[in-house]
Amino acid sequence: MGENSLTNVVSTKLPTKYGTFTLKLFSDQNGREIIKAIIKEPLNVNQPVLVRLHSECFTGDVLGSLRCDCGEQLATALQAINANTGVVLYLPQEGRGIGLVNKLKAYNLQDEGYDTVQANEQLGFAPDLRHYDSASATLMLLGINEVNLLTNNPDKVQQLIANGINVTVRTPLVVGKNQTNEKYFQTKKDKMGHLL
Repeated sequence: MGENSLTNVVSTKLPTKYGTFTLKLFSDQNGREIIKAIIKEPLNVNQPVLVRLHSECFTGDVLGSLRCDCGEQLATALQAINANTGVVLYLPQEGRGIGLVNKLKAYNLQDEGYDTVQANEQLGFAPDLRHYDSASATLMLLGINEVNLLTNNPDKVQQLIANGINVTVRTPLVVGKNQTNEKYFQTKKDKMGHLL
């Protein structure tokens, strides 16, 4: 998706427990894909901007699920950009792109002993359906061409580079493990190549 196919539909100041941000919503031409840009200003686009690409996770971000590290990653990223400047792009990619209903079905399979990759495959999906062309287009609309990417996922780095964003630094985003998500972390490392 090119940057011309996205439109900034609304912007507002948003005070949060992490700090005050500017929240910008970007929509595709059909109004279906809404990307949320959480921005700590002022951005200096003449140097690498601290950026987190965060896939929405209702269970982790909203409910504090212990099955994943999403909620902790989001909180850590918001704290990091508040301490400096930067952007968190909150992307509509629930369940690595399979949606909330299928993610919950995958949880049920995980309860039967499957790991996250195997559960997705049992449901007929690839392990990860996410793409980052819309994220790249959003960064370009914000005037950002060079980033310090907060991620453990090398696929995010590769996809941003392929879409014309220079990833000059990859900063690990390390959060705590718990007894519930230990297998999840191991699968991300062993089967998905995450740098943990």
